[in-house]
Amino acid sequence: MIAVAPLAEMQLLAAEDLSLFGRDPWWLVALKAVFCFAFLMVTVLFSIVWERKVVAWMQLRIGPNRHGPWGLLQSLADGVKLMLKEDVIVKRADKVVYILAPIIAAIPAFMAIAVIPFGPSDNQVSIFGQRTTMQLTDLPIAMLYVLAVASVGIYGLVLAGWSSGSTYPLLGGLRSAAQMISYEIAMGAAFASVFLYAGSMSTSAIVEAQADRWYIVLLPVSFIIYIITMVGETNRAPFDMPESEGDLVGGFNTEYSSIKFALFMLAEYVNMVTVSAVSVTLFLGGWRAPYPISTFWEGANQGWWPMLWFVIKVQLLLFFFIWLRGTLPRVRYDQLMKLGWKVLIPVSLVWLMLVATVRALRNENYDFQQILLYVGGAVIAVLLLTFVADMFRGKKEQAAEAAKPPPPAFDPMAGGFPVPPLPGQTLPPVPRRRPRRERELIVSGGSDTVSDGPRDGKEADGV
Repeated sequence: MIAVAPLAEMQLLAAEDLSLFGRDPWWLVALKAVFCFAFLMVTVLFSIVWERKVVAWMQLRIGPNRHGPWGLLQSLADGVKLMLKEDVIVKRADKVVYILAPIIAAIPAFMAIAVIPFGPSDNQVSIFGQRTTMQLTDLPIAMLYVLAVASVGIYGLVLAGWSSGSTYPLLGGLRSAAQMISYEIAMGAAFASVFLYAGSMSTSAIVEAQADRWYIVLLPVSFIIYIITMVGETNRAPFDMPESEGDLVGGFNTEYSSIKFALFMLAEYVNMVTVSAVSVTLFLGGWRAPYPISTFWEGANQGWWPMLWFVIKVQLLLFFFIWLRGTLPRVRYDQLMKLGWKVLIPVSLVWLMLVATVRALRNENYDFQQILLYVGGAVIAVLLLTFVADMFRGKKEQAAEAAKPPPPAFDPMAGGFPVPPLPGQTLPPVPRRRPRRERELIVSGGSDTVSDGPRDGKEADGV
């Protein structure tokens, strides 16, 4: 009985009230699915125009201003143009995989929005007289479902690069796989911190747990890690190496055209909207109104108003994507992988351990001051150990460098023709012929300048 009681208590704490889901008639489920699809498509069309407008404003250009009022229909015109272009299938491609790859990349991007709440689950709204929740569905493991469908999208990029039968797309597909897998590890660790605080993986339960304080305040390190990883997951600048035109001529989608190319572009922007919606749900209070509004307006989180706050937060994160693209240059691929494996993953794991420690101490009824003392002491101890290790490692590296024999002299003309030096070799100093006479700097100005004055008892030449 002693072992059964804590287990029953844990099961009670982990249970979510999802009884409101699964009661909608079939036509309402279909209507919600169509709304989620339309929400993503309209947001993508707006985001493309907004990105061009904002980047043009940052670069002192006009941007799109021809199609529709203020150029708002530019992205729709681009979509029509892509669909009307010639659909080319390269000769050496594996046709079945070549055609399925864009579909595999696009469909999972739409699936994650199914578990994102647009409003509260308890305050139901009325749609054609039917009371329902402002969410398509919810699961006890909804966030694991989001990670799963996001991982499936990687296969579309890899298969697109392989099935094209070309070198550049294959290299771009391999880059995409390595980048997205590397950054998903740190993203999962950032999610785990939220799970520890909320006590649930259900998206509606996570938003309900942020009634007092948003998790961006309680878990700022997790939020920063997720923001960086979501940029890497979506292959956006400055982490757009899989599609960098200067290096790979388009990357995995080089051999694609027409509607298949449009599907890759659509998947990228839909993923931007999806990861922004997930960030809003996990860290920014979801559909809850911002702090100043929720204090004096009780109805801000009732009815259809939560959808407005959710959309505004998503648009702010999409602006963050655009701002990064117009501000930061593209990093090197080795810098990208070093950031993912040597910085984000260790930091996320250490932060997850700290969060788990704080939650365990709170469960043991320790007060907040003692928790800060223990956690702060552990952080200081880790920093001291790393400082000492770096100091001794630096001394060892200096001693090893001093013990190395000097590199042999390098003669670039040893083989009869000039060759560049290898790593570790240095070119000898270039001999230069001394001038026959020292040239003098000629300046303009009045007679009181220094160069016009006498030097060594002689007058200046005055040339």
